[in-house]
Amino acid sequence: MRKFRNVMALLMVLGLVSAACASDAEPDVSEVAATEATTAVTQAQSGGDTLADVLARGELNCGVGGSAVGFSETQTDGSMTGLDADFCRGVAAAVLGDADAINWTETTAAERFEVLAAGTIDVLMRNTTFTQSRDTTLGLDFLPTTYFDGQGVMGKAEFGFTEDSTLADVDGAVLCTNAGTTTEKNITEGAILHGATIQLKTVESFSEAMEGFKAGDCDLVTTDASGLFGNRFNAIANGEIAEGDWVVFPRAPISKEPLGPVVRQNDSVWEDVVRWTIYAIFIADERGVTSANIDEVIAGIVLNADGNVIEGDPELARLFGVTTGELQSGMGLPADAFYEVIKQVGNYDEIFSRNLNVLGISRDGSPNRQWTDGGLIYAPPAR
Repeated sequence: MRKFRNVMALLMVLGLVSAACASDAEPDVSEVAATEATTAVTQAQSGGDTLADVLARGELNCGVGGSAVGFSETQTDGSMTGLDADFCRGVAAAVLGDADAINWTETTAAERFEVLAAGTIDVLMRNTTFTQSRDTTLGLDFLPTTYFDGQGVMGKAEFGFTEDSTLADVDGAVLCTNAGTTTEKNITEGAILHGATIQLKTVESFSEAMEGFKAGDCDLVTTDASGLFGNRFNAIANGEIAEGDWVVFPRAPISKEPLGPVVRQNDSVWEDVVRWTIYAIFIADERGVTSANIDEVIAGIVLNADGNVIEGDPELARLFGVTTGELQSGMGLPADAFYEVIKQVGNYDEIFSRNLNVLGISRDGSPNRQWTDGGLIYAPPAR
């Protein structure tokens, strides 16, 4: 039975004040760095053996947002869907052979690092931006980027905004965002660079910013583009607006927001497990291996008497545990760990398509394409 853990008791013990955050907007690092550094570093430096803990427990403790449309969203039946959730499912499939063997922990942006550092969760998969300060001061390690995001702006088509609009076109506009965030700083600096004068209307949370945008208190609203697409999708689904009423722009994002998983430092075995689960998903995408055809691909691999590949792809043979030269056993995983990942969860394109295409987010023309197509999705060789 999957269940949600309540982390509030932990936070009360730590004496933290949590702030609700229903969007991808990031709190200003300068405002939270002191708390994060003193709490997270002290707890995380002890390291550990998370792989052994997960195996003994028989379930993966995964930290997610829980309300990020397309990334991690709790459904009415208690299940968790989204790109972040699927990467957690991939880790569970690799380690335990069961993509559903997960305890989901919903965390806010303010509490997420402390929850990870305290050991309440094994991995944080919560639309979290990889930055220098976080990587070097928190006692945590960021792993490969699973989604390359960037800050965008959303406006109403009735005011003449299109997907081709730029920040120069927002001159004179009133823009809603939540105060004290990097989002606020980014849009202020972006407007200056484009010679635009804007009036900022700041509120406590992004949900309030969206309400102000809907009510007409502001002309525009800004956060990570993925969050804007998610909010637009929900508004259409709820009948609040029609398709095409709201437009997300500019095409070139205002900022770089590489999102990916985070683990505790000094736990290199577990770090390798999570990292290579992600890379296996990337490699399968690069080679066109899907949940539907992986058995056919494996069936096409032929070995000689010495166990060497004479037909088929040698790299895939190693990655999926066909040959004795596979590397997963040396990582403490079953030889077919990554076969289970692709069979149960799918490759990167499958994960991306089922969670984000419905929101109007496409890999076409984005950094989330394979490196062979001009994107940034790239994995080292499995050898």
